[in-house]
Amino acid sequence: MHLIVPFAGCLSEAGRQAQQTLQLPHLEKLLARWQASPPLGSDEYSLNPPHEQALALALGWSAGSSALDRDALPWAALAAARHGLPGGPQAAWGLLTPVQLMPGREQIRLGDPADLQLDEAASRQVLETVRPLFESEGVLLHWLAPLQWLATHPSFDALPCASLDRVVGRHLDAWLPAQPAARLLRRLQNEVQMLLYTHALNEQREAAGLPVVNSVWLSGCGRLPAVAVTSQPLPVLDQRLRRPALTEDWAAWCEAWQALDAGPLATLLQAAGAGRLTLCGERHAITWAAAPRSLWQGLAAHWRPTNLPAVLEAL
Repeated sequence: MHLIVPFAGCLSEAGRQAQQTLQLPHLEKLLARWQASPPLGSDEYSLNPPHEQALALALGWSAGSSALDRDALPWAALAAARHGLPGGPQAAWGLLTPVQLMPGREQIRLGDPADLQLDEAASRQVLETVRPLFESEGVLLHWLAPLQWLATHPSFDALPCASLDRVVGRHLDAWLPAQPAARLLRRLQNEVQMLLYTHALNEQREAAGLPVVNSVWLSGCGRLPAVAVTSQPLPVLDQRLRRPALTEDWAAWCEAWQALDAGPLATLLQAAGAGRLTLCGERHAITWAAAPRSLWQGLAAHWRPTNLPAVLEAL
């Protein structure tokens, strides 16, 4: 098993203090016994967070590319291919997510789409409301899940857009695409906001105490690379740290870490070297795997304690 753990490390001061309190015996044993690869990633301002870069690398998408931090990673095209949608992997796809933009005094923030609590009926209603705007510009929409719509249009080919995991809870200005190909997207986003501003669905949601749906976010654009997916099992992406990290609920983040250590990490440790572990923070992803060692190296690893806070600080 290749286990990828997003949001394993954090940069905020409160989060770094929480890291110091973690007691993760199974993780510490794994890191002491396994060998680390060079870090993947760049900084916290890259369009694609390290866990998405690590997953793209595992899928073989790095062929001919040395910039996974800023490349267009075609998650939407992958979903379209798996669902057998018209156009298939040869088309340029984008992942469209219904969101709430929250105006502040000076800047606008994007809320976590999970907070919308959209069910299928409400999601489909919003999609059908905005569909004419998109289709009038030749953008075709497909509903997959309440928070997962797919859109296809030639302008989405290799269009770098910031991942939702980069933008949630942050000010939008730095993350809006500025390429000429994004002009259509920006105009459609503005029209969607005007259309949904006074929509009856949002009036009903406000009356029920629910967040309004007032925009969409495009990500995961591009065409599926012409590379064969490895015959190895696909990595397992464990997302349990995501929600508490994005909401900065560090007590819940620590609890999620404890559950992760007692579950999947304990399983990896019992596998006796037949696995890989990738820990991802906001800047880097580092992969650990079993490697041949001498008797002395094995003994040293057994007795040498792992500096876990330093490991998480490097992510």
